[in-house]
Amino acid sequence: MINLKQELYNECLNYVQQRMDAAQLAINDAQKASTDDTKSSAGDKYETGREMAKQETDRNMMQLNEANKLKVALNKINPGGVTNKAETGSVVFTNNGNFYIAVSAGVLSVNGENYFAVSPGSPIGLKLSGQVAGYEFKLNDKLYHIKQVI
Repeated sequence: MINLKQELYNECLNYVQQRMDAAQLAINDAQKASTDDTKSSAGDKYETGREMAKQETDRNMMQLNEANKLKVALNKINPGGVTNKAETGSVVFTNNGNFYIAVSAGVLSVNGENYFAVSPGSPIGLKLSGQVAGYEFKLNDKLYHIKQVI
């Protein structure tokens, strides 16, 4: 089971790294477009193109910062930790799906099984946190029964 936690952790790291790489690439492209625009434009067209490139760079910088925050959150997780109550870094098996409490990274597939990577601050993350096998809760008119926590 510890291998499962390590694999889910690695999948989350890959997800975050892909987001960081995409944002950095978009920043580089916007900065290059801005530089290229200064060489071939004049007047208002130049100012408009430069402003659009700046806005694009700013938007992608925000995405890069968000991805960095996710990476910091992941770095606080010990994927080898063992626990019987749901907390950050835990895998929780329920009757309505399996959850990895780490960062919001969507559905991760490991060994043919799907796991929802959720943030501890998300609605489902908050409901799961601190709970043990046997606990039941309702969320969005759906009843969840925790089968196992690792």
